[in-house]
Amino acid sequence: MDLLWLWILLAVLVVLIFLVVSMYNRLVRLRNEVKNAWAQIDVQLKRRYDLIPNLIETVKGYMKHERETLEAVTKARAAAQSMTNAGAESRAKAEGELSSALTRLLAVSEAYPDLKANQNFLALQEELTSTENKISFSRQFYNDSVLRYNNKTQVFPSNIIASMFGFKYGEYFEVKVATEREAPKVSFS
Repeated sequence: MDLLWLWILLAVLVVLIFLVVSMYNRLVRLRNEVKNAWAQIDVQLKRRYDLIPNLIETVKGYMKHERETLEAVTKARAAAQSMTNAGAESRAKAEGELSSALTRLLAVSEAYPDLKANQNFLALQEELTSTENKISFSRQFYNDSVLRYNNKTQVFPSNIIASMFGFKYGEYFEVKVATEREAPKVSFS
């Protein structure tokens, strides 16, 4: 009889160990998915950073009276690039400001018919639009990855394993300031 209880206890122990290892491995995979998603955002942001100087150079000759707009884009780009090691919240704020400055630049360009007809400008504008779409998709994928990871770290029983092994809550990439969600207002008066 004692031998039977020993086997049952041993089987329960093996099952528990298997469950702990399985949950731990799932948490590691989800954490790595979040890191990968963050890296994909970085790839698209780097692409945008590389396009901006070309766009500004193309626009400079046409927009002599819009120096303030060009400087705003340049400053916002520099600020966003300096945040590469910052958290998601700081990064989102800087990227929101850059997106807003780029939107203003493209809106102001509408007042310059010669610029709008320039093939370099049109190509850069198309590239930038494509890149902005890819950044949006990358952010969405990142936030979806964070959601899956956070759910796993907070639901029972994997929350026990997560707290035992130091899995931290993931930070979403979101805009916190309401004014950054609004479309920029452009006036040609």
